Amino acid sequence: MVSIKDIAKRAGVSISTVSYALNGSPKVTSETCAKILAIAKELNYVPNAAARTLKTRETKIIGVYLTDFSGAFYGDLLQGVNEMLHRKGYDTIVCSGKRSHRMLPERMIDGAIVLDATFDSDELLRYAALGHKVVVLDRELNHPNINQVLLDNKAGATLAMEHLLDRGFRKIYAIMGPDESYDAGQRLQAVKQAVERCDDLTFKAIEGSFRKESGEEAAKKILAEYTEPAAVFCMNDEMAIGVHNYVSQTDYVVGEHIHIIGFDNVELASYMQPKLATIDYSKHKWGALASEQLLKIIAGEPVENERIYVTLVEGDSVGINKEASAGR
Repeated sequence: MVSIKDIAKRAGVSISTVSYALNGSPKVTSETCAKILAIAKELNYVPNAAARTLKTRETKIIGVYLTDFSGAFYGDLLQGVNEMLHRKGYDTIVCSGKRSHRMLPERMIDGAIVLDATFDSDELLRYAALGHKVVVLDRELNHPNINQVLLDNKAGATLAMEHLLDRGFRKIYAIMGPDESYDAGQRLQAVKQAVERCDDLTFKAIEGSFRKESGEEAAKKILAEYTEPAAVFCMNDEMAIGVHNYVSQTDYVVGEHIHIIGFDNVELASYMQPKLATIDYSKHKWGALASEQLLKIIAGEPVENERIYVTLVEGDSVGINKEASAGR
């Protein structure tokens, strides 16, 4: 492997002169710089990133840790991350799996954005105590080197439940997310609080995995015990799409017999017929804000925890409970 020593020897200059030339320093004349760059090109010189990192203590790379890459959720989030980091001169590595965790303590990245339920909180706190910078999107951690940019899950779930109750539904199902998901846990807490405030409500929670297939499985259970119009709050749009697809293949009608609301407002939701009611927020802004906060921590600037706000998007997948209206 060609080193700057080899270039210095060929050019007849010092190693420091080669280093200045390769880094565009004005300390080297344009003629000498051109000569050194030509020799570097001739020798197929490739900079040693590891050596440069040891010297500068930075890689200009940020790691984004995700539980997995499935579904329609992550695209806008990563776009927001990447655009912000690119403007600031940083590159992005998307990571998943335990082995990629070592990139943080081994300083292969300058910091991490974490939306990964499998990344243990104690491990993150341990890295933060060693000086590594982290922004978390899926948990609450208290450390000066960790910032939180969290989705307002409780507000979103409350909006969804209130929408169903306002439409006259008193039989409501909730399809939950994975047990390890912070977002799913927060949404379920808000659902339970809404249920406790309503005396004449029949409520049932069904296990889910945030995947379309678990929505389809839940739909089977719901239709098997169907006796009256029912509303279904799916804790993400992937599962809502699964319920929507399954019901649409039966004699039951979405928006008439089974009423569905999701969470995330993925692009596909707007094309469904009937259009899916859902909870919206800017995934692009979420990613961009997480990146901005992380770069502030790296620069030693003060930051405060942030929250991404949500809104209700109405759709014809939730109609009015005509049976309840007739009974009043």
